[in-house]
Amino acid sequence: MRRLPPLSLAASLALPLALALFATAAQAQPQPSQSQTPPPQRGDELQAMLAEVSPARIEARIRKLVGFGTRHTASDIASETRGIGAARRWITAELKACAKASGGRLRVEEQSFIEPAGNRVSQPTELVNVVATLPGQGASKGRVLVVSGHYDSRNSDVMDSLGEAPGANDDASGTVAVMELACVMARQAAQRPFDATLVFMAVPGEEQGLLGAAQWAREARAAGTNVEAMITNDIIGSSRGDAGQRDAKRLRLFADGLDPLVRLLTAANANRPATEADAKALAAMQADLLPLLQAGGSEDLPTHQLGRHLKAAAEAAMPGFTVQLIQRRDRYLRGGDHIPFLERGYAAVRITEPFENFAHQHQNPRTENGVVYGDLPEFVDFPFVADVTRANLAGLATLAWAPAAPKGVRLDARELTNDSTLEWQPSDDPEVAGYRVVWRDTDSAAWQQAKDVGRTTRVTLPVSKDNVVFGVQAVSKAGYASLASYPLPRR
Repeated sequence: MRRLPPLSLAASLALPLALALFATAAQAQPQPSQSQTPPPQRGDELQAMLAEVSPARIEARIRKLVGFGTRHTASDIASETRGIGAARRWITAELKACAKASGGRLRVEEQSFIEPAGNRVSQPTELVNVVATLPGQGASKGRVLVVSGHYDSRNSDVMDSLGEAPGANDDASGTVAVMELACVMARQAAQRPFDATLVFMAVPGEEQGLLGAAQWAREARAAGTNVEAMITNDIIGSSRGDAGQRDAKRLRLFADGLDPLVRLLTAANANRPATEADAKALAAMQADLLPLLQAGGSEDLPTHQLGRHLKAAAEAAMPGFTVQLIQRRDRYLRGGDHIPFLERGYAAVRITEPFENFAHQHQNPRTENGVVYGDLPEFVDFPFVADVTRANLAGLATLAWAPAAPKGVRLDARELTNDSTLEWQPSDDPEVAGYRVVWRDTDSAAWQQAKDVGRTTRVTLPVSKDNVVFGVQAVSKAGYASLASYPLPRR
């Protein structure tokens, strides 16, 4: 048993920083088991991918998207130089070029659907999600990790489909980050395939009501797709705020799966009409998430576990970089493309910049009283976008190399005792080398302590279950840990 520093669970990521932390802890703590010190070459693979992320390529692609003038969801689809149609075809072509360079491992397709007329859609409109899939290998290929950015843009009038809407930060930055992730990770897969399936999406209609993301999430739930994690990157382009503050070493990660569950359950209890998709989402939430709430796991839903993983992974991979973990589904009374996933019971988070400058969001480009308004490339910090991309990459790669989370985790509460006994079902994944029990104080957002227990599926620890929160992770042969599973009580 050992007390871990703030980057605790990142020790499973096989990175130089993590190894250094273990070396320091070893002076006063028992030596870690083999599963706690993964072979260094995997960490080298991750660092090599991080090094491949190119600020210059990111800048060129953001400027290219801005060059289409507007990417409003209802803008021109026939022109080859202006509007959302031209932008979408260019994104598809870029991803297909990366697919070809990867030997065809990356599969790129355009998935179209008709969005009916509605509040922000004046007439039935064809929308197209651009989806690049990197299939997983082995026992974990059914686990799906999704990362998205939205390629549509807007100006001051959300219904203005003709005026200039550069959308450099909102959200060319997120779209280009996803493109960079797809290309870099597809090249990596040629050397060492990922265990889980990775889906990279550029979606339209975000400004009209999260339309592209909602369509994909709706179809995923109807098909029973095992979406283990979803990340949306939206407004990740600037390290500066409107008061002149700057922090190029921090991003915000919004992670809370409780609010959408409460909203959906409240609607259901009020007997409000629900679509068939909503009914399926509600049933999934009731089966998967309600037992966690009833057992006191309101801060340990799958979305919270995903947030903890992404924070640990990024901070271990990028010394000096901070992921500010915020237990809200998004900024106050606002939303992004992760919301449709949350509403269907999936773990989903939003990544965004540390500050926001509203003079450069949803504005007609202009200059007034010496102040420049508009979402323009000159207000984008391209090296910062590259770092946010690397933070995504660290979290996605380490999760894609990890096993599925343990199932059937229980905390034995049949007798009164100050010890804690946990048990779980054995994994049938041959890559699982053992298990790790993690725990934290109830007022801590991150895991603080851990104990590797080998291949056993039952362990008793001299820690009172009344004072801490537990989780159990599966650990791969290379040392990568799954998301943590919260234990339900065994009565």
